[in-house]
Amino acid sequence: MAFPTCSVAPLSKVQRLYDACDMVFSSATTAGMPMPATLGGISWLQHLLDGMAAADVGIDDGEKQPASMDGAEPSAKKSARLLPAHGFTRITYVHIHQSDDFSIGVFCFPAGATLPLHDHPEMVVLSKLLYGSVRVRSYDWVTAPPSSSQRKCGLARVVAADEVRRAPCETSVLFPRGGGNMHAFTAVTPCAILDVITPPYSEEHGRPSTYFNDVPIVSLPGFAFLEEVEMPEDLSVVGAPYLGPRITVDMDEDEDDDYYDEHYDDHDDYDDYHQ
Repeated sequence: MAFPTCSVAPLSKVQRLYDACDMVFSSATTAGMPMPATLGGISWLQHLLDGMAAADVGIDDGEKQPASMDGAEPSAKKSARLLPAHGFTRITYVHIHQSDDFSIGVFCFPAGATLPLHDHPEMVVLSKLLYGSVRVRSYDWVTAPPSSSQRKCGLARVVAADEVRRAPCETSVLFPRGGGNMHAFTAVTPCAILDVITPPYSEEHGRPSTYFNDVPIVSLPGFAFLEEVEMPEDLSVVGAPYLGPRITVDMDEDEDDDYYDEHYDDHDDYDDYHQ
C-alpha cells in the first residue's frame, strides 16, 4: 500500500531561536525555586545567534544580495517585505517576542546614534551584531551598589573602552556581574543588534533600566566612577513592526506586550516605506 508523501517546511532560524530560548529560560522550578540557565544552554543560544542574519528577522541590511530568510521559497525570498536599513533615521526597536522569562528584539541604529550607558539588573543578555559597525563602552561594578540605595553609584571596572565591533562577529554575552553589564552603543555605520534578554526589564519586579554618567579615574587606569542619572531627554527610541517569519509561541505562555507598547511608540512610521 502506497502512502502519500508530504513535505515539512524547515523551521525558520528565528523559530529555532525562540524554541531554544523557551527551553533554556522558561520558568522550570525545583522545590519552588527558579532554575538558572546553564552555561551550556547559553553557549547553544550563542551558536544559534551566530548563524543569524538581518533578513532572518525581517530586515534588509542594504547589501546587494541580502541573506535570504531561512525556509522561504525562491520566489518568496525576492518578494518578502523587509524593513530597509536605510530607512532607520532614529534608534528603532523591532519587537519580536516577550514573555515573563525572556524577550527577543532588534535595535536598529542610523550612523552616529547613541544608546547611552545603561544597566541590565540581574539579567543575562546575548547580543548579535547583524550588520554594520558599532562602538561599545562597557563596565562591571567592582562592588555592586546596595539595592536599598536611592541612586546607584560606585567604582566600576572597564570591560570595553570604545571597542569597535564590525559584523560579522561573534555573539557577545553579559551576565549580572560580568561581561560588561553596564554598556553604551554608538553606531559607527548604520547597524542592527539582535538582543535576547532574560529576564526582561520590569519595573514591577525591580528590574528597571538605569542610566549612568561615567567619569574615568586618571590615577586608576581601567576604572571609572559611575553615577545614576535621569534618562537623557534627547533619547528617542521608536518602534517598527516585525516583518520576519512568524513565530509559533508556546500557548501556555502569557505574552507581555504592555512594556513594548508603553516604551516603543510611533509604530506606524514604517508604513511609508512600503507604499
